[in-house]
Amino acid sequence: MGRYVTDLAVEQVGRGWRVVVASPTYGELAAQTSDAGAGHVPWSAGRAPGPGSLLDATRLSKIVREADPDLVHLHSSKAGFAGRLALRGRRPTIFQPHAWSFDAVRGPVRPAAIAWERRAARWAAIVLCVSPSERQHGVDAGIRANWRVVPNGVDVSSWPEASDDERSATRKNLGLADLPTVVCVGRLTRQKGQDVLLAAWPAVREQVPQAQLVLVGDGPDVETLRKQADGAVVFAGHRTNVAEWLAAANVVVFPSRWEGMSIGLLEAMACGRSIVATDVPGASEALGDVGGPLVPPDDPAALAAAIVTRLQDPGRAASEGHAVRERVEQSFPLASTRAGVAELYEELLSSSTERSPL
Repeated sequence: MGRYVTDLAVEQVGRGWRVVVASPTYGELAAQTSDAGAGHVPWSAGRAPGPGSLLDATRLSKIVREADPDLVHLHSSKAGFAGRLALRGRRPTIFQPHAWSFDAVRGPVRPAAIAWERRAARWAAIVLCVSPSERQHGVDAGIRANWRVVPNGVDVSSWPEASDDERSATRKNLGLADLPTVVCVGRLTRQKGQDVLLAAWPAVREQVPQAQLVLVGDGPDVETLRKQADGAVVFAGHRTNVAEWLAAANVVVFPSRWEGMSIGLLEAMACGRSIVATDVPGASEALGDVGGPLVPPDDPAALAAAIVTRLQDPGRAASEGHAVRERVEQSFPLASTRAGVAELYEELLSSSTERSPL
């Protein structure tokens, strides 16, 4: 999310627009957006909705009043909740879920989350999705909105394709054994499904005993996952050199339970890696018919079988890697994402030309 917002801020500042990003100060977003020439305002909000969300909305309302923007762009469910509640359509507002909030909850909370999204959609001039399937998922939930889709994109020059020799050298530099390697990149949380991958891992090791698994990322489930891990699993933690960890992989796995369209998936495609992913919104649009298989979420056996097939057939994995690299170059350039979002801003601001977009 931080990379997505930073990418937009860089492009919009380049247009001569005034950009202000309101976000919590943990992570790298504040520094990155400031380096891009955008303003940053600390917004002390928790990640998950809860009793403190009303206070988060009050704080965000104050930030918006002081910044006095022409347009507000709310990213993800928490900002979508607090921002729409605070503004209630009084300023041109774009809400971008980046995966729907109701997928993150179960039991009686899920119908309540769907009801909220249905009601709050009227407080957004545009609901922006990152894939057609994310939009359709919202439609199927009964959400009525002014829908738009701008697919995610990546700058392929930042994600070079690595050769077999470079893969071995990268493993050595990272302190990994030069063995068949599976890499999973993502926040260690239920959404990303690392627990499903760990459940599948013993079956992978039965077929490919030398295989090693690397989990790149940090998050609230790290200790639970460490306890679940059984053999040849490396917890790399939070890393800024993600491209190197992808370069070290024979196969990159995305076992998510829900997504909108994973930027991490596009980055792995740009690195020319064979990919095994779950059939969640955005995955089929990203991979098309040239990538590896899509397996059902929460299915360790199917996940293990798809991984084993590629570890045992390096030629197939290499062919898939080249194909997805070409696909991401042609279909998901970052420039298209930036331009598509800017066009939406200009559309909303077309009735007021005397002020620069903020």
